[in-house]
Amino acid sequence: MPEITIYTDGSSRGNPGPGGYGVIMMSGHYRKELSKGYRLTTNNRMELLAVIAGLQALKKNELPVTIYSDSQYVINSITKGWLDNWIRTDFKGGKKNKDLWLQYKQLSKQFKLKFVWIKGHADNPYNNRCDELATSAADGNDLEVDIGYENGIND
Repeated sequence: MPEITIYTDGSSRGNPGPGGYGVIMMSGHYRKELSKGYRLTTNNRMELLAVIAGLQALKKNELPVTIYSDSQYVINSITKGWLDNWIRTDFKGGKKNKDLWLQYKQLSKQFKLKFVWIKGHADNPYNNRCDELATSAADGNDLEVDIGYENGIND
């Protein structure tokens, strides 16, 4: 069974501000890059949306997937069980991004996921490329609406 490797990064120009995400997906010799920009969002939403976009782009379920992210928010929320507690308590206490976390949780059931934190803006060429994709998307002219953020659904 092939292993999928996904590198992700999110960016926002201001927090909130214009934002974007970048994703690199790899398996064997296959490599695909994804990015998208939004007119008003937050860095944490873009970090999480990068993971969601990577998983949504997979064509087969139940594959082993390793996700690399420089976001301690994303990594710790998943690996330390914070997300499960937030879901159990319906995101009480002002936990943000409920819309995206619930979307992620549903998607995550389809795969065998492993998360790895990597230092951002360091010497990892894939992380650096994801950062380039995310910031270019945030700086683009064709920015989409982050409906969850702009409508306040994320609270």
